[in-house]
Amino acid sequence: MSAALLLVVLLPAVGGAALLLGRHRLDRVAAPAALGLGLVGAALAIAAATGRPTVSVPFLGSGAAAVADGADLALAVDGLSAVLTVTVAVVALIVTVHAAVDHEARTSRARFFGYWLLFVAAMQLTVTATTFPALMLGWEVMGATSYALIGFRWRLAGRTSAGTTALLTTRAADLGLYVAAGAVLAGSGSLGLSGLEGLPAPWAAVATTGVVVAALGKSAQLPLSGWLSAAMQGPSPVSALLHSATMVAAGGYLLLRVGPALADGAAPVVAWVGAATALALGLVAVAQTDLKQLLAASTAAQMGFVVLAAGAWAAGAGTGLLGGVEHLVAHAAVKAGLFVAAGIWLGALGTRALAELRGAGRRYPLVGAASVAAAAALAGVPPLSLWVTKDEILAGAEEAHLAGGAVLHVVALVAGALSAAYAAKIVAVVLAPGHPGDGSRAPRPAVAAALALAAAAVGLGAFALPAVRDGVARVLGAEPGPAPTPGALVLSGGLAVVVAAGVLWRPVLARVAERAPLTSWWAMPALLVTVGRGVRALARRVDRVDDGLDRLVHAVARAVLRLAGRVAVLDDSGIHRAVRRTAGLAVAGARRAAVLDDRRVDGAVRDVASGVARAGHAARRLQTGLLHQYYAQAAAGLGLLLLLLLLVR
Repeated sequence: MSAALLLVVLLPAVGGAALLLGRHRLDRVAAPAALGLGLVGAALAIAAATGRPTVSVPFLGSGAAAVADGADLALAVDGLSAVLTVTVAVVALIVTVHAAVDHEARTSRARFFGYWLLFVAAMQLTVTATTFPALMLGWEVMGATSYALIGFRWRLAGRTSAGTTALLTTRAADLGLYVAAGAVLAGSGSLGLSGLEGLPAPWAAVATTGVVVAALGKSAQLPLSGWLSAAMQGPSPVSALLHSATMVAAGGYLLLRVGPALADGAAPVVAWVGAATALALGLVAVAQTDLKQLLAASTAAQMGFVVLAAGAWAAGAGTGLLGGVEHLVAHAAVKAGLFVAAGIWLGALGTRALAELRGAGRRYPLVGAASVAAAAALAGVPPLSLWVTKDEILAGAEEAHLAGGAVLHVVALVAGALSAAYAAKIVAVVLAPGHPGDGSRAPRPAVAAALALAAAAVGLGAFALPAVRDGVARVLGAEPGPAPTPGALVLSGGLAVVVAAGVLWRPVLARVAERAPLTSWWAMPALLVTVGRGVRALARRVDRVDDGLDRLVHAVARAVLRLAGRVAVLDDSGIHRAVRRTAGLAVAGARRAAVLDDRRVDGAVRDVASGVARAGHAARRLQTGLLHQYYAQAAAGLGLLLLLLLLVR
């Protein structure tokens, strides 16, 4: 089973790299290859989810491994990752069917599906990672490939800037993961995700903040939601994949993964950010006049419910984990189905403006049926999927006893009512009387994909059944609290039906909100652009300062080199010659001293020695041993002494 887990990541990664390297030569086989790899990947994901394997691959080397545990690329499938890896694989496969026939991906297909497969591989790596190196590798590759996919049609105006906005916004938030990894390493000596648990102060707060910021940025939560609007410039299949089971879902998944390990005080903050996003972006979705923009805003709003669930789970409510995972899975099917339908209409009718899509559901009845079913699930209409998952999340929030729990509950209920409003707005438009202009036929594979996703959106309403709920809880290893009460289910379901019916009866009720600042996403995209320009301007100034410092350093270096050259010349021409001359004089003096020593000093020593020798020889003559001669010598000596005294006087 370890091989299955490895192949879930490696097959799409290797396939995507091969398509990118093959370029236009592989355009014809790109779509079939992506479909084949997607099918095999789904089977492998199911096998891995069943076997629950683990695998670890060396990454930073033995030296780093000796310093910190968890320095490897470690993957594992537990309850949470089992659900997500299967969801990612199956949804990606179905959306790939749509991408294979979509008009926006008809050119440079090897490049498109190459990045597509790398993107899927990165998401699979993210949901199975158990160490920070593995998580950050998947996280970063996902962001980079999303930029390439959003800006795929780069020759069209605004495409590359849209990809840049998405990349820079999420990339800035992603830095939180690096901060968190550093804090975990400093506090626990480990790079495993499990190192988040039990961190001492202040590392616990630092790591929690880093993880939360990175997750909120990826899932387009306040105040970083604006990038999702720019991402709608990408092809429809990209939007379908990005908004359903992959990139936007990754942030919610990460918070659910590490929820109980977050520091004290993080739970209410996370929950309130999620609830506020669900409310604020729900209002934005109601105000949109562009179908893809409406769906994008609704994605951020629905991820707000997942983040709310993660906050409840962080506070110890098992129902929060259960509701959050169920909502992730159900929303993936709902949103992928709606984006596939939007892509079909865009290809057939050449527009995504709601005003020009009136009657699109009648013109394409199968696509219309799929979109209506998915929209009804999005609205939370009983007994469809998102109806029960939202109530599970609310039950988890109550179980967690979060700060301001009563107000939080009301905010979430209002956000749920807004879900019904923007979902009903879609239905009111596509089922309106009158047909749009004659368009081409919808591709059958894409229609089949939309119907399959809509069926999943409807069928996942089975989460409401106690047996299914208990089964999901066992898979996750969670111990949820009581299920939502019948009264809570009736209240939320009834509210959704009433709001949806009101919008369908009087569509003008939804059009009332079509004004700034709601239509402009609370000006968040413009704010991101402004901040980006400011950052770029600051970067240019810092770059100029850096260039100035660089020039200064080079100037100092050149001056030092010139001075060194002059000193070298002085050394060669002056000091070196003086040393050579001094040495020559010393040698000459030494030679003369040697000659003097040999001729004069040595000669004098020899002369003295010869004189002493002669004197000694003469003295020996006087030593005859005859007494009368000694008397004669003494008499002579006394005579000489007497003569000397007489002369001196």
